[in-house]
Amino acid sequence: MNRIALYTGSFDPLTNGHLDVIASAASICDELVVGIGAHPSKSPLFSVAERAALIEQSCRDFLKERSCRLSVRPFSGLAVEAAREAGAQMLIRGLRNGSDFDYEAQMAGMNAAMAPQIRTVFFAGSPGVGHITATLVRQIAAMGGDVSRFVPQPVLRALEAKSKTSG
Repeated sequence: MNRIALYTGSFDPLTNGHLDVIASAASICDELVVGIGAHPSKSPLFSVAERAALIEQSCRDFLKERSCRLSVRPFSGLAVEAAREAGAQMLIRGLRNGSDFDYEAQMAGMNAAMAPQIRTVFFAGSPGVGHITATLVRQIAAMGGDVSRFVPQPVLRALEAKSKTSG
């Protein structure tokens, strides 16, 4: 059986914390679908197309080394519906701390009630990445701070290019 997992988020931008979860997910699935949440009411730093390209640039090679296929697609609406559309049997969620767990456990319960055939799998962040959030990365980068320890190289280059065009 082909094990397909869906990992959803805004990924604005992709961080090393996200990469940590993606690497963990690759150990339990044959294909990882990264679902980029597209919310028309939000004004992200990167477009959905830019985020998709950054995810592919940052993940494709290391997932291939782990024999895990990668696909990236936008979605709007419920994650369980996106999982059904992708043929996924698992929803992947990352946990940075206890607050994340409280929220994610409630979400997993609701998702299980709506789609009992789709399991939620949690991965705790590795030491060194639990403090990283995309929001803080955006804020630090916007103020000219060094975010090189928090994001993969393709994202760092894209953030630097954004600061040059907006600065």
